[in-house]
Amino acid sequence: MTRSSISPPSGGGAPTRRKVSPGRPWPLGATWDGAGVNFALFSENATSVDLCLFDDASGREIDRVRLPETTSHVFHGYVPGLGPGQLYGYRVHGPYAPEQGHRFNAAKLLVDPYARALAGMVQHQDEIYGWTRKQQREDLLVDERDSAPFVPKGVVVDDSFPWGRDQHPSTPWPDTIIYELHVKGLTKLHPLIDPAIRGTFAGLASAPAIEHFKKLGVTAVELMPVHHAAAEGFLAERGLDNYWGYSTLGYFAPDSRYSSSGDRGAQVREFKAMVKALHAAGIEVILDVVYNHTCEGNHLGPTLSLRGIDNASYYRLHPGNRRYYVDYTGTGNSLNMLHPQSLKLVMDSLRYWVTEMHVDGFRFDLASTLARELHDVDRLSAFFDIVHQDPILSATKLIAEPWDVGEGGYQVGNFPVLWTEWNGRYRDAIRRFWGGMERDVRELGFRLTGSSDLYQDDGRRPYASINFVTSHDGFTLHDLVRFEKKHNEANGESNRDGENDNNAWNCGAEGETDEATIGALRARQVRNLLTTLFVSQGVPMLVAGDELGRTQRGNNNGYCQDNELSWIDWKLDEPRTQLFAFVQSLVAFRKAHPVLRRRRFFLGTLVHGAGHKDLAWFGPDGEEMSGDDWSAPTRAIGFLLGGDAIPGLDDQGEPVLDDTLLVLMNGERAPLRFRLPALEWGARWELLFDTRAVQQPIGRGAAPIEPAATDLELEALSVVVLRKLGA
Repeated sequence: MTRSSISPPSGGGAPTRRKVSPGRPWPLGATWDGAGVNFALFSENATSVDLCLFDDASGREIDRVRLPETTSHVFHGYVPGLGPGQLYGYRVHGPYAPEQGHRFNAAKLLVDPYARALAGMVQHQDEIYGWTRKQQREDLLVDERDSAPFVPKGVVVDDSFPWGRDQHPSTPWPDTIIYELHVKGLTKLHPLIDPAIRGTFAGLASAPAIEHFKKLGVTAVELMPVHHAAAEGFLAERGLDNYWGYSTLGYFAPDSRYSSSGDRGAQVREFKAMVKALHAAGIEVILDVVYNHTCEGNHLGPTLSLRGIDNASYYRLHPGNRRYYVDYTGTGNSLNMLHPQSLKLVMDSLRYWVTEMHVDGFRFDLASTLARELHDVDRLSAFFDIVHQDPILSATKLIAEPWDVGEGGYQVGNFPVLWTEWNGRYRDAIRRFWGGMERDVRELGFRLTGSSDLYQDDGRRPYASINFVTSHDGFTLHDLVRFEKKHNEANGESNRDGENDNNAWNCGAEGETDEATIGALRARQVRNLLTTLFVSQGVPMLVAGDELGRTQRGNNNGYCQDNELSWIDWKLDEPRTQLFAFVQSLVAFRKAHPVLRRRRFFLGTLVHGAGHKDLAWFGPDGEEMSGDDWSAPTRAIGFLLGGDAIPGLDDQGEPVLDDTLLVLMNGERAPLRFRLPALEWGARWELLFDTRAVQQPIGRGAAPIEPAATDLELEALSVVVLRKLGA
C-alpha cells in the first residue's frame, strides 16, 4: 500500500507567481468583493491546498496558487483581479492512507463543496478515481493521472439580484397543499412553453406552468433535488442518468442541467428569478435536499470533492476499519454528522438557500441518517438542536423523510417539534384499505384524523403529518390501480430494483386493458384515493402528473429514466380532463372547509356550544361505533366532522365555524346501504361528492337528500361526502 503526499501532476500548470495574500478564513467558498476573490477551504488533515484556475473558453488549467494561510483547519487566500465567471477547483495534499481514513490525492481536481455554481458535468472516466482500478489491490494503490478534464469546475458568482419586494408567502401549515415535482419532468413536453426553456428553472417560472399551479390550487411546490448532482458510474455504463438527482455533488450550486441560460453562474440568477415568480403567484418553494450522502459512493467510488478534501472528517467511517464507510443510505456512504464541519456544511447550505435563494422550506431525504449520533437514531441529536435554535431555519417549513435503510431507521412519528414528516403509515393504510388488503379499520381511523397516535404526545399538531398516497418513489396514481407488480426492466437491473411490496391492486388485470368494467373501476379507485387524501386531517401532498393520469407503464423506480416515461404528457383526452377537474374540485373543497384543516386533534366529545361531537364514527347501521366495532372485520366506515366544534380562533379573533360534514367510505367490493346518522328535526343531508360519478354535484343545494330519507346506497368501492343542511 502506498502512503504518500502526492505532488502536483506535471503539465497543465505549475505553482504560480500570481500575487496572493492571506485573505480570510471565512466565509468558506469563493467570495467576490468587487476587486478580487477570497478562497477558503476546510481540511483538518490536509498538509497544503492548491487553488487551480481554468480558462473559460478552453477549460485548460491556466494557473495554480498555493493557499498561503491556515486558520483553524481552514486554508485560505485572496487573489486580486479575479471576478464572477472565473472557473476554479482545488488540489489537496496529504497522506493517501485508506486504512487510516485518508484519501488525499493531489492529482485529482476537487469541487469546492461551497461553490455557488458548477460548470460542466462529471464524465465517468478512470481518471476520476483516486485509486488504480486495474490493480487487484483495489483502492490501496494510488492513481496519479490528472482528473481535471473530467470534473466540473467551481464558478465564482455575483450574489446580487433584484429581489425587489419579494416575500415568503408563509402559508400556514394547516392551509398548505404540496405539489411534488421534477423541474425537468414538469415542463419538458409542455406545448405552451417556449421550447428553449422547457425542462428548466425558467420553464417552471413560465406563465403556463404557474397558471397550472393556480388552476389546481396548490400552495407549495416541492422540487425534487436541484443541487448539482452526478450520475453513478454504473448508470453511465448503461447509457442512463440519475434523473431524480439524489446524488449530490454541490450543496450550494443549482444543477446546471436545469438552466436555460448557461452554466457560468447564470443558473443562480435563473433559479432566483423562478423563486421570485412563484412567490409573486403566492406559491412557496420547498427543496428536496440530500444531506445524508454524496455522489462519491463507497470506498471504490470516484474522488470528486469531500473524499479528497478530508475523507476522515466528512464521511462516517467504519470504526473497525476506516478504509470502509458506514452506509445508512444504501448508496455507499453517509455524511459524518458527528463532526462539527459536516454539521456546519449542512447548516451553511440550508441558510444559504433561505437567505440568498429565498426558498421557503426543505424536505430532508432519508432524514433518519442525520439523527444518528452513534448508531441508533437520536431525536435529540446535534443536528436537530442546531436547527431548533436557528432563527432562520426554525421559521421555515421542515419536512422529514423519516427513515433510512439502517437498523432502526424507520422513525415515522419520532421527529421533534417544528418538524413535519412524510407519513408512510398513512400511505400504506389508505392503499391497503382501498386495495382490499386490510379488514381492520383501526389503523385507518388514526390516519384519517391526523395520526394522533404518532404526533400528539410530543406536542405536535395534525399538520405534522404530510399525507400522501403516491410520491416520486413508486407507482404513479394511474399505475397504482393497474399494476400489482413492478415492471422496471427499462432500468437495466433485470427488474430487481424498486419496491416489491406496493400495496397495490390492479382491479382484475395486470396493466392496461380495454375491458370497460375494469376501466370504470380503476377510474373510481383513483377518485376514492384522491378524495380520501383531501378529506384527511394533515397536509395533503399531490405528485405532479397524478392529476393528469400520468403513467410510467408500471415502472415503480424511474430514477434513471430521463425520457418520456418520466416526463409529464400534457396532451389531455376527455378522461384526463375530467380527472383534472375532479382534483380541482377536491382542492377547492378542502380550502373552503376549515373542518378539514383543523389545527388541533379531535377530542371525540361534545364541545361546549356545539350541536355535535367534534368527531363521531359510524358503521353502516348508522349507529355510533363502540370499542368492539373497531376490531370487527369491515371495510366500511363513516365519520362525522363537527363544523361547529372547531377549537381556536381565526386570524380576526373570531370562532372558526364551518359546515358539519359526513364522509362515508365503502371499501367492500359490493354495494352497501348506509343508514344516515339521525339529525335534529327538519335538518337534512346534502350530497357533495360521490366517487361513483365522473361529474360531481358539488355546490350548495346541488343534490339535497329528501328529508324522509334515512339511508343511502353506496356503490362498491366508493366514497360519499355529505353536508348537513339546517332546518
